[in-house]
Amino acid sequence: MVQQYQSPVRVYKHPFELVMAAYERRFPTCHLIPMFVDSDVLNEETSDDNSTHKIERRCKLDVDAPRLLKRMAGVDYVYFIQKNTLNRRERTLYIESHNETFSNRVIIHELCCYSVHPENEDWTCFEQSASLDIKSFFGFESTVEKIAMKQYANSIKKGKEIIEYYLRELEEDGITHVPRWSPSTSLIPPVVTVIPPAPLTTAPIAIATNAENGKDAVACKESSSPVGSAIEPLAATPDDKLDADYINRYLGDLTPLQESCLIRLRSWLQETHKGKIPKDQHILRFLRARDFNMDKAREILCQSLTWRKQHQVDYLLDTWSSPQVLHDYYTGGWHHHDRDGRPLYILRLGQMDTKGLVRALGEESLLRHVLSINEEGLRRCEENTKVFGRPISCWTCLVDLEGLNMRHLWRPGVKALLRIIEVVEANYPETLGRLLILRAPRVFPVLWTLVSPFIDENTRKKFLIYAGNDYQGPGGLVDYIDKEVIPDFLGGECLCEVPEGGLVPKSLYRTPEELENDDIKLWTETIYQSASVFKGAPHELLIEIIDASSVITWDFDVCKGDVVFNIYHSKRAPQPPRKEALASHGITSPGGNNVQLIDKSWQLGQDYSMVESPLTCKEGESVQGSHVTRWPGFYILQWRFHSMPACAATNLPRVDDVLATLQVSSHKCKVMYYTEVLGSEDFRTACYDVQSLGSMTSLESSHSGFSQLSAATTSSSQSQSSSMISR
Repeated sequence: MVQQYQSPVRVYKHPFELVMAAYERRFPTCHLIPMFVDSDVLNEETSDDNSTHKIERRCKLDVDAPRLLKRMAGVDYVYFIQKNTLNRRERTLYIESHNETFSNRVIIHELCCYSVHPENEDWTCFEQSASLDIKSFFGFESTVEKIAMKQYANSIKKGKEIIEYYLRELEEDGITHVPRWSPSTSLIPPVVTVIPPAPLTTAPIAIATNAENGKDAVACKESSSPVGSAIEPLAATPDDKLDADYINRYLGDLTPLQESCLIRLRSWLQETHKGKIPKDQHILRFLRARDFNMDKAREILCQSLTWRKQHQVDYLLDTWSSPQVLHDYYTGGWHHHDRDGRPLYILRLGQMDTKGLVRALGEESLLRHVLSINEEGLRRCEENTKVFGRPISCWTCLVDLEGLNMRHLWRPGVKALLRIIEVVEANYPETLGRLLILRAPRVFPVLWTLVSPFIDENTRKKFLIYAGNDYQGPGGLVDYIDKEVIPDFLGGECLCEVPEGGLVPKSLYRTPEELENDDIKLWTETIYQSASVFKGAPHELLIEIIDASSVITWDFDVCKGDVVFNIYHSKRAPQPPRKEALASHGITSPGGNNVQLIDKSWQLGQDYSMVESPLTCKEGESVQGSHVTRWPGFYILQWRFHSMPACAATNLPRVDDVLATLQVSSHKCKVMYYTEVLGSEDFRTACYDVQSLGSMTSLESSHSGFSQLSAATTSSSQSQSSSMISR
């Protein structure tokens, strides 16, 4: 069992030297840290110029654990080794600690860092990371883990309180400034001496008290984390790290371990998606949807990001124009906000002619319209967060069912509704804060029976259903919406501009063939293609280059499994396997979207050559890059199964080898890709334009960024003489 913690950047608006002075006052005893019993200095070093001070201590802790557990473990106290390194010249303090007691059963490693704020030298930053791995503990591993994480979360809050307590004490004593170290004062005894905080522990081991702000713990597991791995030293605050004040202002009150889950998932996305990641609010929604389980949240988030890219959902608000029939007959619209500042969406479902809209528009057009509503909701949440000065991450939906009858249960209409619910649930989790269903008629239970199984349990808990006029009394609508904005058709005084609906004229109905063609057109308007990759059957794409110095660009996502990406060059065009050969083995193709071009008889280095080093890409990663061609001819982009031996590139297995692996689902990968070729003239023009601006940047597909979900796309400038691959 492995637990990991990564703190946000917490800022003390005080100089580093003053924070160190407050830190010193915590010891040798501190009434705010009753578990810290004693400590012995094992080793101490000071540099000749007094700029660096290193100290190693053995700390004695009285752990708040059940008496029975202590007696079974045979210990009353727990010991930790802690190494502190204070660099007065660089103005940093690094604190590293690990457990000595039960080190063969429990591995604990913690790093803390105090450093100067990168944008304000009079402020001090604090960061912390920790790992906990319980190998075995007399059969009480789960209990130990729960106790440890609870104590750890509580101590994080206490750590900041202690520093702030002694900062106030310094101010009361008239100490508001501590001089910085300088070579001229190196012989003067330093004002700050290094005293370690109580280190990280597990359940018979106390938790570090040098941690920062937070509340109760939430178990956040990541099974893929390395067991007992050392944690890299923490650096000062770069721009891509989250500040604790920012989290509180824009994301809400999170527990320390919830903050840790957000930071670690965000870091993973930054590494695998190279800056083109969703906003923090969106990442947090997926974590909440999976109760902060890192693996589950990462899986559904990656699937959603791939879906957004494939269907260009990020550009929907700029490109989607609702047909006039929706403006006239779709009975929904945004209307002010509720008492909590959430955007309010009103849907008069009982007045909507669902059959007429489906017959006039088709299922996919209705889905596009609903997606545009959700995208608009995300935008309004951001605006309301700024307006009200507090985090607003979801909206309220009011559904008026007056007029609902059996005609709304028309089977194609219900089918379209279920499809919409499925897509929205998968890609917009935790965006609905509350659903108020008013004037539910007798037929409503039938509709609810049909749709409720497709709605997430957490979402169903947010439903409030009122029959008849029950919504008008205490506990009704006025508890959630100010009287001033209650719509007129619900007895309020506010004029609501949501269309009243009515029957869609049959003259606007379209034939099934026309609707099918429109549906196909809507969801095939994507620059991306999908392909399957099997063990023994790579997917290959042929690109013919006429002019040397052209540029091949690519942008692909690994949707399932791990793949190896290669680029080959050949002077002659490869021929795909004959259909007769595959048919003779009883199959038509390894996959409907799997293409193999390199013949089994071809020899690497003779018939074709490798022009890029192989790139291993893991599931969920987004890869963009480009290659400047040196010769005309045929270039082959290849995605192959990751477990294939490296030597297999010289003798790529074909039909005979595919048969044994096609039936194994775990031997299938899936990629979604887009490629584009820039001519040599276009490339030279682009290079000239870039150089004239004073920088040289590698070519990268312009279709892979996020416009709606990304706060900003990180642009990394790299140049290579002939090629570039970035992940």
